[in-house]
Amino acid sequence: MGDPRKLRKQYTAPSHPWERARIEKERGIMKSYAPKNKLEIWKMDSIVKSCKDQAKKLSALRTKQAEKEQKLLLDRLFRMGLIEENSTLENILTLKLEDVMERRLQTMVMKRGLARSMTQARQFITHGHIRVGDTVMTSPSYLVKRSEEGAISFRPASRLSDPEHPERKAEKKPKISKAQKEAERKAAETKTEAPKVETAEAPVETKVEA
Repeated sequence: MGDPRKLRKQYTAPSHPWERARIEKERGIMKSYAPKNKLEIWKMDSIVKSCKDQAKKLSALRTKQAEKEQKLLLDRLFRMGLIEENSTLENILTLKLEDVMERRLQTMVMKRGLARSMTQARQFITHGHIRVGDTVMTSPSYLVKRSEEGAISFRPASRLSDPEHPERKAEKKPKISKAQKEAERKAAETKTEAPKVETAEAPVETKVEA
């Protein structure tokens, strides 16, 4: 059973540290979802692998117990929002890392318009401004259940609950046409160019000895 005081590892690290395809994929995930580090990506990826492993094992069994476990697995993933209703084990096998990343609280806060960016959404959560239902959540990696999607909001005591708060109002930048950009660029170039000053050479005096 193991020592109850020692927590089990919740993820599986990559078997090889230098895989170009995996590194590029992780770089894209970091850019799109702004997790704290790659450890959070590996945890979400472990959830996908675990679900797929269970689906593969159950698809090979033809017992009543396997049918019960199959139904429980499908119901659980439906409540998590990872699959649709009336899905099958084949749908579980098509799950991707991005599907789990979309269910993170950080992503949900951003998509519901409570934050202007993924980084800001993470900051709001870790600082205790966001709640799910009546529970204040401080974990950006919390996987939001399907029934909780409409219960994400700011904590009433938080100043950010005011829609007019400066941190929530997006700054609208005026649109600049290509012609204006080109004119500004030329103006900047002319300012940086120093004017050439022509200096006249002083006449050379010649001394004539008497």
